[in-house]
Amino acid sequence: MSDMQTAIGIDLGGTRIKGVVVNASGAVLEQQYHLIEKDNWKETILQTVDSLKKNIPGQHLIGVSAPGIPDENNTCISFMPGRLSGLEGLNWSILFGQTAWVANDAIAAMAAESKFGVAKGLKHAVLLTLGTGVGGAILINGQIYQGAFQKAGHMGHISLNHEGEPDVTGMPGSLEDAIGNCTIEKRSMGRYKYTHDLINACKEGDPFAGMIWLNSVKQLAVGIASITNILSPEAVILGGGITEAGDSLFKPLEDFIGLYEWRAGGNRTKILKAAFGDLAGAIGAAGFALMQQDKQKL
Repeated sequence: MSDMQTAIGIDLGGTRIKGVVVNASGAVLEQQYHLIEKDNWKETILQTVDSLKKNIPGQHLIGVSAPGIPDENNTCISFMPGRLSGLEGLNWSILFGQTAWVANDAIAAMAAESKFGVAKGLKHAVLLTLGTGVGGAILINGQIYQGAFQKAGHMGHISLNHEGEPDVTGMPGSLEDAIGNCTIEKRSMGRYKYTHDLINACKEGDPFAGMIWLNSVKQLAVGIASITNILSPEAVILGGGITEAGDSLFKPLEDFIGLYEWRAGGNRTKILKAAFGDLAGAIGAAGFALMQQDKQKL
């Protein structure tokens, strides 16, 4: 594909809309941020796309990153109850007046990494986004795998303890509850509201914080090792706000994975930090649109 091909990527969050224009090599030609006020997110998205088109003229593909589970053709979000009124069933191609594709935020993050980032050139990879919850995406033979009902990749909802408390999907003792910021107050017995506060306390030598954090990282390692047994990826990519912990996360994680990963024949799965930060969803949405066009040409 020529670098002349460009795509607009829109990331629809709870409070902000991020928009980019990228070329086929992943270079960001334009980026914008807009706050969502009340229920005006559709109008804000349309204004963002119009502004991006004016600033970077041309024939752009369009991709959207949004919460929820898309339909089988990635034309709309089919399931996202109780959030962003009007999102479910919205056909993005009709909204924009041209073909557009929508993916959930973790799938978009994988598209960014596969098309432009640390998973570029890999055939088999897994991505986990560690933030408020734990999202995920799967790459098989260079293609993002979404599954029969488009919910593949929700690895935050695998169980690490069948006697644990149910998470938001009803799964007991899930990976999301083990490491996600959504449960940090419960895991720390009310002492910490945010994971970064817990990590800062660890760095200051607080033994209680250290115990809570290492237990969470240990469970993450068990989850990752289990995933590698099922999917046997070349790499597991970690993104999301919790990865900003840096060595406080990655060093103990590597040690724990060394205990639990089955390294048949001496083969080991790489643990990589995602290349894209705040713009991962928008860049990934653009990358997803480029990947969909590539598939149509096959």
